[in-house]
Amino acid sequence: MPNERLRAAMAAGGWTYATLAAKTEVDPKSVERWVNLGRTPRRATALLAAETLGEDVHALWPALRQARAARAVSPELVALYDQRADVPVSAFTDMFAQARENIDVLVYAAIFLHEAYPRLNDLLRERAAEGCSVRIALGDPESDNVRQRGAEERFGHGIESRCELALMHYRPLIGVPGIEIRTHETTLYNSVYRADDQLMANAHVWGVNAYGAPVWHLRRNGDGGIFDTYAQSFDAVWKTAKPVQED
Repeated sequence: MPNERLRAAMAAGGWTYATLAAKTEVDPKSVERWVNLGRTPRRATALLAAETLGEDVHALWPALRQARAARAVSPELVALYDQRADVPVSAFTDMFAQARENIDVLVYAAIFLHEAYPRLNDLLRERAAEGCSVRIALGDPESDNVRQRGAEERFGHGIESRCELALMHYRPLIGVPGIEIRTHETTLYNSVYRADDQLMANAHVWGVNAYGAPVWHLRRNGDGGIFDTYAQSFDAVWKTAKPVQED
C-alpha cells in the first residue's frame, strides 16, 4: 500500500526520490519503495528522513511504534562460521567471481587472500573489465588505529607490516579502469568483503587475530537489513579513505 503521507511530505518540500536518497544515504530505489510500496526503512534511516522532511517519524511510518520481536535466525544469514580460518578461501573468491556490479573489500590487511589465491588480482581485473566496480580499502600502516589494533592482537609491529604487504599485493591494480585502492585510518570493528548482494563480515575481537574471530555470510534480503548496515559502513569509511597513487 502506498505511503501517501510520505508522498505528500516530499511533494510539499520539493523532495525527489534522488534528493531524499542522497540526504539519507540510501539508493533512490529504496525511497521509491517507501513511497509506492509502503516499505518501512530502518529506524535510524527513518528518523533521519523524518527530520529532513520536518515530519513526525511515527506519522510517516506507524509501524515503527510497534516493538519488533527478535528473530531466532535472520533471513539474510547464509552461514555462520566460528572463525575465519574455517571459511574456505574459495567461498570468498567464488563470491567475487559471481559479482557483476560491485566488489568492496574493507580490511586492515587480509593478506590471506593473496597467499591462498595468487590469481586474486587477475580475478579482480577480469571483473572490472566486465563492468564491475572494485573498491579496496586497506589499513594505513602509519595510522594510530592500526598500531593500536596490533597492540591489542599482541603482534607488535606485525599488523603494520601486513598492511604494507597487502598494499604491495594490490599495487599492480592501481590505475586499472574500474578498480580503486585506498587506505583508511579508521577503527575497524569488522572486516567486510562484499560482492553484489552477498557479504562476508569478519568480526574483530579484542586480543584475537581476525583469523580466529567469527564470520557471518549474508545475502541481502530487502531494504534496511543487516546487509545494508555493513554496506553503509563500508561507504562511510570509503569517503574518509585516501586514494593510493601510482609510484
